[in-house]
Amino acid sequence: MPRSSSGRPLTIGAVLARLREEFPDVSISKIRFLEAEGLIEPERTPSGYRQFSAADVERLAYILRAQRDHFWPLKVIKESLEALDRGLTPDTGPSGRPVAPTPAPDPDVPDLSGPRSALRLTAAEVAASAGAEPELVDALVGFGLVRPDAAGYFDEDDLRIVHSAEGLARFGLEARHLRAFRTAADREVGLVEQAVAGRPARTAAADRVEVARLCLQLHAALVRAGLGA
Repeated sequence: MPRSSSGRPLTIGAVLARLREEFPDVSISKIRFLEAEGLIEPERTPSGYRQFSAADVERLAYILRAQRDHFWPLKVIKESLEALDRGLTPDTGPSGRPVAPTPAPDPDVPDLSGPRSALRLTAAEVAASAGAEPELVDALVGFGLVRPDAAGYFDEDDLRIVHSAEGLARFGLEARHLRAFRTAADREVGLVEQAVAGRPARTAAADRVEVARLCLQLHAALVRAGLGA
């Protein structure tokens, strides 16, 4: 439960007035006791007066609800607050204990469920659309990163690859440096096909999309974790 100090700070009397609507028995001595036990840490003015933020008031309300509704001892409340400070969220069920949030959809993972585009481009059109030199497209073909069809045309995914490669070239990464991406992608495709092998025909397409999505989600999470982002 973050202790951000957004908004105008409150005196202990103002905090008491806010809390008493829900907790009529709360008192200044109770708030001071909870502070002494280390459950809240209001800031202090140079003259020693307590200044409570909105987050401090929310924290106090959480503590008081835990005592009133769940009869938790202070040790359990401290553990719960520590979990909230680590990003867990209060359980809306009867336990009230903090729980890890369900992962949200990863915006870095593309939607693979839609139909493939019918777009077909020449090498010159790909280069022009991606803002790349024709030599870069040739190099990407040579290293197997883009693969034109039998008629020599490139699809929408090839265009994305060339666009990404052009951006990376501005950081000194040439087509030859990107071969590892093709190797990794081919291995992931192999894992997807292995996972859906033998699945019922009626669900094979959807299963392939889901396994691929999970592979991409894992890949994005590993890169993000490696970068510390």
